[in-house]
Amino acid sequence: MIYLDNNATTKIAPEVVEAMKPFNHELYGNPSSFHTFGDRIFEHIEEAREKVASLLGCRAEEIVFTSGGTESDNTVLFGVSEMNPSRSGIVTTSIEHPAVLDTAEYLSKHGHPLGIVGVDNNGVLITEELETLVDKYTGIVSVMMANNETGVIQPVKEACAIAHAGGALFHTDAVQAVAKIPFSISEMDIDFLSLSSHKLHGPKGVGVLFIRKGIKLPAFIHGGHQENGYRAGTYNVAGIVGLGKAAELAGEFLNEEVVNTKKLLRKLEKGILDSCPGSSVLSADVKRLPNTATIIFAGCESEAILTLLDMKDIYVSSGSACSTGSTSPSYVLSAMGIDDFRANTAIRFSLSRNTTNEEIDKVLVELPLIIEKLRNISPYAQ
Repeated sequence: MIYLDNNATTKIAPEVVEAMKPFNHELYGNPSSFHTFGDRIFEHIEEAREKVASLLGCRAEEIVFTSGGTESDNTVLFGVSEMNPSRSGIVTTSIEHPAVLDTAEYLSKHGHPLGIVGVDNNGVLITEELETLVDKYTGIVSVMMANNETGVIQPVKEACAIAHAGGALFHTDAVQAVAKIPFSISEMDIDFLSLSSHKLHGPKGVGVLFIRKGIKLPAFIHGGHQENGYRAGTYNVAGIVGLGKAAELAGEFLNEEVVNTKKLLRKLEKGILDSCPGSSVLSADVKRLPNTATIIFAGCESEAILTLLDMKDIYVSSGSACSTGSTSPSYVLSAMGIDDFRANTAIRFSLSRNTTNEEIDKVLVELPLIIEKLRNISPYAQ
């Protein structure tokens, strides 16, 4: 099996599995219990919190554990919309993950002003538009750090400065960026950040919301006192410990992973361009994640490519896993000015630190044969 769909999810690291095991067996106590056994479990949660904070470059007390990126995004948007009724507006981009974009649109239907910033043909947000949309009603600006479909890295630091200059708070969905590119929260001045464990070789069902110290965000899930009142509910101890270990490993592997995945991605891109005439790499001239390439295969429907690759046990994507089942072309590619016909020929390849040179070689043998076959039978190939 060759798995090149790592922006959808990653394989959990063996070290993470081992770290989690005791918390499904002998260390099964509730960390909120008022006894020694519970305290022992809580210590492991705090250790995981320190590991995540170290990876992100922030204080441990600024880390709130959630069920994943979607909950983290929702918590910020709903929370800020309640903080100040006179500044409950949201400004975001046209290429955000649905966890942000759909939530913002939901809130707009309930009376919260919404501004959507466009992107250029490379998928980079247009900062001039952002400046015009941030006004006295804007409470939060949300700009993803890197796009899940194209891998394009957004000018988050500049966007954050624009938000703050207009008196708004700033959030970034960094689900795709964490553990793929180096950055430090302490150097970026952002107010909120979301991440998801399963994107960095950790378990599913756990994530993080960074909340800058001094900001009091309303709770999104009410009930118990967990996470200093920010997020009620019994702790997912095994998941949190697994995320902590994944964060620790991510810090250790980061520099090596950036170099290796970038090298393999360049090999894959060049091999495809050389062997598949009519193909093109989207956003080739701007900063992208070192593991992500979306490639247009003119005259070949992406669904057909996916099916034939699947038959060879090669797994890729035609876009976001969260939009699977949709009959519409990618809204991200549409926002970039790509017409529906071309958008329906796009394939996303996303690598990880587990990807090997031999796997890329195998793809470069099988894929050109598939593209040639499809073009020979397609009425749109000419």
